[in-house]
Amino acid sequence: MSLDNIFSIAGSGMNAQSIRLNTTASNLANADAAASSIDETYRGRHPIFTALNNTLNIDKNTGATIGVGVLGIVESDAPLQPRYEPHHPLADDEGYVYYPNVNVVEEMTNMISASRSFQMNVEVMNSAKQMMQRVLSLGQ
Repeated sequence: MSLDNIFSIAGSGMNAQSIRLNTTASNLANADAAASSIDETYRGRHPIFTALNNTLNIDKNTGATIGVGVLGIVESDAPLQPRYEPHHPLADDEGYVYYPNVNVVEEMTNMISASRSFQMNVEVMNSAKQMMQRVLSLGQ
């Protein structure tokens, strides 16, 4: 694997973790959003990752795919949280208010993990840059 591939691998990882951070932030922002029906209730979202497998991302030496891509963002199928709050302005005819299926502790864990993964990819890029600079200075 050449040093050029390292930049595309780390860059694709940074892009994937950025999307993960954005979906996590969206989930946290909507964690307490109440709704009057199941259809209107916010559902947690999560990105689906895959190894990149197009011809631009194949290592010429090994034939292995390099990098990570995002297939899409899917809604969580965890059950929503109906709460009996008959005096709430959004309560339905039976007195229930529906809250999202977002677990704040899980989302904070995802945010920390994505942030650290992003930081590690930045470190990989910085290390590769330093190695390339040292190679260039060998001839001096």
